[in-house]
Amino acid sequence: MNFPILSIITFLPFVAGAIILLMPAERKNETRAVALAAATLDLLLSGWVYLQYLTQGLAGYQFLEQYNWLPQLGITLSFGVDGMSAPLVLLTGIVMFTGVLISWGDDDKHVMAGIQDRPREFFAFLFLLAGGVFGVFVSLDLFMLFFFYEIAVFPMYLLIAIWGWVKTREYAAMKLTLYLFIGSVVALVGALAMYWTQYQNTGVLSFDMLRLENAGFSVAFQNIWFLPVFLGFAVLGGIWPFHNWSPDGHVAAPTAVSMFHAGVLMKLGAFAALRVGVMLLPEGAKTWSPLIMGFAAIAVVYGAYIAFVQTDLKYMIGFSSVSHMGLVMLGISTLNQTGLTGAGVQMFSHGVMTALFFAVTGMIYDRAHTRMIPELGGMAKIMPFAAIGFIIGGLVSMGMPLFSGFVAEFPIFMGVWREQWLVAVIASISIVITAAYIMMNIRKVFFSPMPENLEGHVGDITVLDKVAIVTLCLFMIGIGWFPALMVPMVETGVENIMRLLGGA
Repeated sequence: MNFPILSIITFLPFVAGAIILLMPAERKNETRAVALAAATLDLLLSGWVYLQYLTQGLAGYQFLEQYNWLPQLGITLSFGVDGMSAPLVLLTGIVMFTGVLISWGDDDKHVMAGIQDRPREFFAFLFLLAGGVFGVFVSLDLFMLFFFYEIAVFPMYLLIAIWGWVKTREYAAMKLTLYLFIGSVVALVGALAMYWTQYQNTGVLSFDMLRLENAGFSVAFQNIWFLPVFLGFAVLGGIWPFHNWSPDGHVAAPTAVSMFHAGVLMKLGAFAALRVGVMLLPEGAKTWSPLIMGFAAIAVVYGAYIAFVQTDLKYMIGFSSVSHMGLVMLGISTLNQTGLTGAGVQMFSHGVMTALFFAVTGMIYDRAHTRMIPELGGMAKIMPFAAIGFIIGGLVSMGMPLFSGFVAEFPIFMGVWREQWLVAVIASISIVITAAYIMMNIRKVFFSPMPENLEGHVGDITVLDKVAIVTLCLFMIGIGWFPALMVPMVETGVENIMRLLGGA
């Protein structure tokens, strides 16, 4: 295809961010309008790519683009999407669009919703992050994948440290940044080892991942370098025991950044661990998969239990994300078609679900000025739309049939059962715990009596908030009712991974 649609999707946020920075600081609504226009266009373009891939029954890497950047070192700007990455490009478009809606602000009311302080700089940094995320999902060049990966991580520090929760924002921002940069440096060392070994094997300097897939790395080489590469990226995926940065980052971040953080950035870590770790070092993946499966199973149960005992709504969702991302890692660790397909769908499903959870939590906090579960109640009476959104997110989180969570989690547990039935039994404990804390918190926050100090002081959400909730819910219900909208596409991506692992 000649039309460079992936380049436009990737670089549009950078261009929009630059335009926003050039606008006068006092023109807040015009700034928001430009941000919304850019986010809407990116959502439409990423949706178009997804639908083209789906309706044409495509497989392998499509929408390929390649531009020589530094050929002397084998670095090219090489883009393409397959069945695993196309849903994640769409996910990024969805979270970008709804994140702008949630951050809009409402200057005419006595509700400090959205971003009131310096929205121009906020949207510029948010779009810098979004551009980096798109770049990772579409890159077929290992150097450019790292380049976009660092671009995606860098703005998180500023977004949290400047616009985050005053009590913990500096601590959380620095903790997050140190964890993620250390992880990426470890992974980068492994990537450079692959680059040089491929050069020694073939005599060609290249970061092309399609070439690296066939570089002929020895089994010993793969066994040595798989763990640094996989775990270096999996830090961002929230894998136990390197998850500690994640809940603090969730809690301190402003609402849209929490949506990006849990909805997209954690998928970035899991996707890069799969794309670079498993697909380029498949023999190493086979050797170390029991360890990864063990880490993931601990994350699933531990994250659910810690979420169960939280009294802060954002911390509850933060540890819930650790648990649900543990399911993604569990699916990847099976190295079989069923588990990997479930992991691919779970990345999308959890991304949309957790974006919705954080959006609704932000709406409640903006109006009630508290996130503490014991201090909340009666929200369904005041903001029924938000209550419905949270309940739908809860049903997805519990893995209820007819919602995207079931379509994702059932294959993961089936895949794990095929490899290690005992791990599947242990991990399934999380299903009960998740159902318990979701239902308990829905009852307390939305349906228990409203505390006296909140009576008359809490208003309903805005029209833009409702649009964001509807958008996110439609995708979770749509995939639940019509799995064929996503599962066959993910399976085409998994087929390539199985080929690399030596068995389709």
